[in-house]
Amino acid sequence: MNYSYKYPKPSVTVDCVVFGLDDAQKLKILLIQRGISPYEGKWALPGGFIKLDESIEAAAVRELKEETGIDRVFLEQLYTFGEVNRDPRDRIITIAYYALINIGEYTIQARTDARNAEWFSAKELPDLAFDHQKILGVAKQRLKGKLRYQPIGFELLPTKFTLTQLQKLYETVLEQKLDKRNFRNKILKMKLLVDIEEMQAGVSHRPAKLYQFDKNRYKELEQAGFNFEI
Repeated sequence: MNYSYKYPKPSVTVDCVVFGLDDAQKLKILLIQRGISPYEGKWALPGGFIKLDESIEAAAVRELKEETGIDRVFLEQLYTFGEVNRDPRDRIITIAYYALINIGEYTIQARTDARNAEWFSAKELPDLAFDHQKILGVAKQRLKGKLRYQPIGFELLPTKFTLTQLQKLYETVLEQKLDKRNFRNKILKMKLLVDIEEMQAGVSHRPAKLYQFDKNRYKELEQAGFNFEI
């Protein structure tokens, strides 16, 4: 039986805030340049409308891949933004996600209605379309807060990394200097890092040890009530 609803139905979209670290370990944001109106030519977060036959997360995954070529990344729901006039086209509600990736592992490519796709410094962003500046601000605060109590930061690093790279990651995102000895003691006592018995190669300074994050070990500890805190 078909039903007729007396209330108008708003459209629903997804938007993705993609964080990455460059070679200098500076925080970057992936933006697309819109190829269609409204805001044609303006920079924006990757995203688009949710299809009637797909889940919200599936839409986020699809839109991210369609507009940037990025696929199979850490993706988590952030917040719902529904201000009445946030989109000039219609009454549109967006469900935002944030993603964390290692920039060196992906090649971005603008597709579908994205004219370009480019990494921007988190501290030097262009004027963004819609309310995407607000969405980005909420995502940065979420990343900064969650980094302290969940090991999501490892998603931003190469598979093999040094303790210096790990500390720099935290300092970059948290925007504060950390004591080297205290940081290393705390992270090593968690026993979540695996010494892979390899050293850095091709560096001008003294090579440092390389480590890997033990995801299985963390899952075991988490189930036992382990508290990850930096």
